[in-house]
Amino acid sequence: MKPDKMVNQTPVLNQSPKNEELRKQKLTSIALYSILILLAAVCLFPFYLMIMYSTHTNADIASTFLVLPGTNLIDNFTRMTENVNIFRGFMNSLIIAGGSTALTIYFGGMTAYGFSKFKFKFNTPLFLFMLATMMIPAQLSLIGSYRWLGMIGLLDSHAAIILPAAANTFAVFFIKQFIDGSVPNEILESARIDGAGELRIFHRIILPMIIPALAAIGIFTFIGSWNNFIGPLVLLFSEDKYPLPVLVAMIQGYYNTDYGLMYLGVALSVVPIIIVFSILSRRIMGSVAIGAVKG
Repeated sequence: MKPDKMVNQTPVLNQSPKNEELRKQKLTSIALYSILILLAAVCLFPFYLMIMYSTHTNADIASTFLVLPGTNLIDNFTRMTENVNIFRGFMNSLIIAGGSTALTIYFGGMTAYGFSKFKFKFNTPLFLFMLATMMIPAQLSLIGSYRWLGMIGLLDSHAAIILPAAANTFAVFFIKQFIDGSVPNEILESARIDGAGELRIFHRIILPMIIPALAAIGIFTFIGSWNNFIGPLVLLFSEDKYPLPVLVAMIQGYYNTDYGLMYLGVALSVVPIIIVFSILSRRIMGSVAIGAVKG
């Protein structure tokens, strides 16, 4: 009888340490989530203030710290659209950012595929030379871009901003590293044995496999193109072709730094970036999760 009692009591003795471990894990999870929520609040607070300030007058913004919405949103929007075609700026920014992103993703992926899977002569020196161009500041390259774009008659057109995006060195480097680690040569050899050409292999096999890298580069390129200010300001001359960042800067000139209008213009310009980031970041996280499960 005594051994039976001892056997029955063994689970009871082991239950307390397990409960203690579960309690510690729960407390750790609560602490981590609290820290993450606090960091998220700190990151989102400037955006909240930007939206709140866009609903107040310039005098209210200059005189006090505001955390509650005001009643001047419609008035600020009406005054902003009187002399600045904000909707045209939205379309121009969408054309420039969308075109630049599409060219960067396609030609960056194709160039990276060539450097990664084709071992031609001078492959490594050419790739290193391409990487060396990343050390040249973009402001210096703008001078040369102005010169050759003027020679071919593309100044004062959206093509002057979009076409140079086809030669994005960082996109080539980033996607090449992804292809090196995620695309096995056996798949390409099997496709070539089946008679598939290189373009078909790229479009049917490579592109679907590198969607996480393309999504990441798409986010970086779209945000960079959407926020690009100096390039359109130098290469474009007509106000009806200016993107949103240039028009937002022009509001300051029209109204002698009316902060209510400027906050409203910045808030409107941030909305498409948030939408694109939300869509593409899901593709990145979903692909990472799938890769983790397969691993």
